[in-house]
Amino acid sequence: MRKPLLSVSALALAAALASPAHAQTDIQWWHSMGGALGEWVNDLAKDFNASQTQYRIVPTFKGSYDESMTAAIAAFRSGNAPHILQVFEVGTATMMASKAAIVPVGQVMKQAGVPFDPAAYVPAVAGYYTAPNGEMLSFPFNSSTPVFHYNKDAFKAAGMDPEKPPTTWPEVALAAGKLKAAGHKCPFTTSWVSWTQLESFSAWHNTEFATKGNGMRGIDARLTFNTPLHVRHIENLANMAKTGLFVYKGRGNAADATFVSGECAMATGSSALYGNIKRNSKFAAGIGTLPYYPDVAGAPQNTVIGGASLWVMSGKKPEEYKGVAQFFAHLSKPAEAAKSHQRTGYLPVTVESFKLTDSSGFYKQNPGTDVSVTQMIRKTTDKSRGIRLGNFVQIRTINDEELEQVWAGRKSAQEALDTAVKRGNEQLERFQKANRS
Repeated sequence: MRKPLLSVSALALAAALASPAHAQTDIQWWHSMGGALGEWVNDLAKDFNASQTQYRIVPTFKGSYDESMTAAIAAFRSGNAPHILQVFEVGTATMMASKAAIVPVGQVMKQAGVPFDPAAYVPAVAGYYTAPNGEMLSFPFNSSTPVFHYNKDAFKAAGMDPEKPPTTWPEVALAAGKLKAAGHKCPFTTSWVSWTQLESFSAWHNTEFATKGNGMRGIDARLTFNTPLHVRHIENLANMAKTGLFVYKGRGNAADATFVSGECAMATGSSALYGNIKRNSKFAAGIGTLPYYPDVAGAPQNTVIGGASLWVMSGKKPEEYKGVAQFFAHLSKPAEAAKSHQRTGYLPVTVESFKLTDSSGFYKQNPGTDVSVTQMIRKTTDKSRGIRLGNFVQIRTINDEELEQVWAGRKSAQEALDTAVKRGNEQLERFQKANRS
């Protein structure tokens, strides 16, 4: 027996009930966060998606910062760029020069009718991503700064006070000697060598890294980090490497894993390593300020920004930009921004999120987690406000190459830094020539 056919009106009603009244607008977000930080990014998208029904953030891991930036450039040229792209701080000058590819975040928020006050964001962070005319170009998403991580259990076993990390480079060398004597094969290491040992080292000592305010005042800047102070520091690290007090573990953040595992007892690296340490280390860890040389006048000054920001790509529909604006507004809520800061170790995005974290007692309950903030909110100078250079990715690679020659004993510190400055300035000249207006 044949089943009765449904009427046209019944079919229409069934279809209406089966599909949503308004389809969500997807917002593609390309990022470079893996591991614990990748889970954080996914949770941010889930929380926003659950908070409203109009938009859906779709996060996609696109590899390292270098890889995601390269992929986005190719996608933009083919007309298939994401709405939001996470770009590390060394790509800022390149993104600023790519005017046709991006839409300033301030403009996105204004056109979407979403309240947006640049003054609400931590000045040292927001200032780095702001154009000379005062317009914020990208959203300061995951900003970090270098800090000193150390293994409290290892300090205690070596007869040192676990609550007193070394604050100067001579103290680091002494602590490394005690750790080595106690049996540690990797007393000290560092990740992001150029960022920690040249860039932030310069700002921390109120010493120029490049001319033109470290590139903040123009694309005709030139590198200057081959001064006697820089040479002295690299020579000291080279001597520590020869005696087994400093162990080079590779480029980028390769050294991070060796600290988290307990292999290396001390490390200079990103404040954002905190989340990984808290989740995966089997020892008590501490955070101290970046070491400095006490005989350098004015030191310590302030460290410089690291991490990344979120750039909005051009060529999208107005409704899609409204979704981007709503997402950024969500991330800027004091409670949301404070939660991210406390979970990851990245700097608080807004002033209110810092105050909320402080008043909650988080810093007292987790000693050292405020170090990154206190290092960044110090008064800045023309030499310490930040470093914004063209072809910065290539310059960092050059610095890695030259310093690896020092750690291997094939070049002196002076020779390596002189060569790095020469090669790096060639990159700056190319960038300047390609972006003359």
